[in-house]
Parts: sequence; structure tokens; C-alpha cells
Amino acid sequence: MRSQQRVVRARISGRVQGVGYRIWTRGEAVRLGLTGWVRNESDGSVSALIAGADSAVAAMVERLWQGPRGAAVSKVEIVDTAADVSADFRIVV
Repeated sequence: MRSQQRVVRARISGRVQGVGYRIWTRGEAVRLGLTGWVRNESDGSVSALIAGADSAVAAMVERLWQGPRGAAVSKVEIVDTAADVSADFRIVV
């Protein structure tokens, strides 16, 4: 039985820029077999589009609260969405 697919848009706030958060996010997403992208926003937050098996997306959402060493996440906003997602997980500008 295949897991149900889910696509979410995440916005992560706190000390998440300048600490390797995008690279860390990409690594975690690849480990979980997810696709999508992550990018810095001009307001200091980080946004991501995350797609994959429902259980893997749920695990990634939990990991977003941790982040890499040096990060201090204060808020993670998640919105389910319907979007076309690439076949890999990319860091975008």
C-alpha cells in the first residue's frame, strides 16, 4: 500500500538565516525522500515547499522546528497546498 502524498508550504521564522538552515533543510528532505525547494525570504524567514509521502512530510515538519546548530526557530507555519513540485529538492534564490 502506498502512503498518501501531501504537499505543504512552510514558513519558518526566528534565527534561520546565516546558520545553514537551507542546506540543512535540503539534507533532511533528501534523507526523507521528499521533493520541493527551500529559500530565504527578505523578512529574515525561510520558506519551503515540501512534497512526498504523508508520513515523511509530517516528519519533516517536526524537524523544521529543530534546524541546524545555531538556529533558533520561533515559529513554523504550515499550509497544505496543491502545487507542481520538481523531481528533486532544491535550494532556490
